[in-house]
Amino acid sequence: MLGSLAIVGLMIGLMIGRLTAPEPLVLQQVEVVPEGVVVWFSAEPKVHGEQVDGTLALLFDAEGKAQSGHLQVAGKDANWRLRLTDKGVLLTLLAARPLHGEWAGAKVDGRWRLAINLREE
Repeated sequence: MLGSLAIVGLMIGLMIGRLTAPEPLVLQQVEVVPEGVVVWFSAEPKVHGEQVDGTLALLFDAEGKAQSGHLQVAGKDANWRLRLTDKGVLLTLLAARPLHGEWAGAKVDGRWRLAINLREE
């Protein structure tokens, strides 16, 4: 009898835990715009960005899928790539010449929009 109560209590605790757990943050979409890239999330992510040897790398505390694409920076070709890491999603922006970037986020229509503006060094 005591074992049955313990099992029922455990199951109820697990159900309550699932109901109160926050939904995972998801990277939904990447858009290429004339001045850079716009990344859409389900909610505001934690962002860590670095500029390393002319490459801009942004790490988002979110889930997503690996993808890649091309864009133009000042009329010249550049590439972007999303990779999954153990700490989240890593967005890398790379060109043949050093890139600098600035990013700003805002809530738009219930989603989080992060605009990344790129320029050559």
